[in-house]
Amino acid sequence: MRHSTDWRAVLAAALCGLAVAINVGKVPIAMGALRTEFGLSLVAAGWVSSMINTLGASTGILFGLLGDRVGALRLCYAGLGASIVGGVLGLVAGGETALLASRFLEGAGVVAVAVSAPALLTSATVPSDRRFALGIWSSYLPAGVGVVMLLAPLVTGIAGWRGLWVLSLLILALAALGIRRFQTSYDLPHHPAPDDLPDSPWHIARQALAQPAPWLLALAMLSWTLQHYALIIWLPTFLMEQRGLGLLATSLLSCLMVLANVPGNLLGGSLLQRDYRRGNLIAFASLLSGLAGFGIFLDGLPDLLRYALCVLLSFIGGLIPASVLSASAQLAKTPKQIGTLQGLFMQVGNMGPFVGPPLIAALVAASGLWRDALWVTASAAAGGIVLGLALRRLEPH
Repeated sequence: MRHSTDWRAVLAAALCGLAVAINVGKVPIAMGALRTEFGLSLVAAGWVSSMINTLGASTGILFGLLGDRVGALRLCYAGLGASIVGGVLGLVAGGETALLASRFLEGAGVVAVAVSAPALLTSATVPSDRRFALGIWSSYLPAGVGVVMLLAPLVTGIAGWRGLWVLSLLILALAALGIRRFQTSYDLPHHPAPDDLPDSPWHIARQALAQPAPWLLALAMLSWTLQHYALIIWLPTFLMEQRGLGLLATSLLSCLMVLANVPGNLLGGSLLQRDYRRGNLIAFASLLSGLAGFGIFLDGLPDLLRYALCVLLSFIGGLIPASVLSASAQLAKTPKQIGTLQGLFMQVGNMGPFVGPPLIAALVAASGLWRDALWVTASAAAGGIVLGLALRRLEPH
């Protein structure tokens, strides 16, 4: 039995998440250069951009179940390996087909790591530290995307879009070395013992997903991603097209907004560590983010205040993924179910960036007014409040 948390192993597992998140964030930044070099059609560019979200929204539970079957450590290694192979293929790609294949491999790597690394963190911690450690994990996506946004102007200025691919490969290799270095701290078995195997490959999933709480949490994650991606779409457009800011200023301000989500996740982990209830945190964060959305999307407030509300929305919204992604260790009846639950959270959460942008674009295009994005963000925030209150009723006092 573990007597103390190995924080080095926790950070090594978290680095795996940050490494694959860089793969998520690098393509939107490099899309202009990719379209120019490869002559990508709008359809192909759309697939290159959305491949990871599409895989996450369609295969999260399947990857989670796979991790529960073969072992979290093996799946994490496989995910890092697929990401590295995909990155190398993209680096040397000579055409559209190879580029799409590289994004498929990188997408599979993202999903594999996202559902397996939380089990590694769980195994490296003692129960009293687990909520905070998983709060650290929950910041992997904004941290990775924010890092690549921050470094992109420097890297692309020196080495073009391929410089971002080399950067991602270096960090992926570092992450693989990290979990190799602390492999003995991850106590989960590599695979289930023969007498523990269920009669059906879906038995573990059915057990884990028969509870109502995971579904409420997954939908709360969806409510957050809908709000966050509306902001990610709106802010650069507003700064460049309506306020005339240059690319560098827009990138830095957008990066700061995204990175504000990281301390929000850490705050969420700290509050959960102090036994704040997940439902309360989700309802509170949804209320504040919904109110911030009104100030952001309705004209009338000064630009500086509207930007401050963007940062606030991103920061306070971090309480939601921290509350959701840290719940798997508590809800899993056995360690083998952690991957399935993480897969559910990822699959439902990824529907936000999958359906949100087209829905917002349709509303805005119909009226020509960005304020109509409020139909999406306000509805999502209201849903988050209801889900948080419903979850509160299921949590032990």
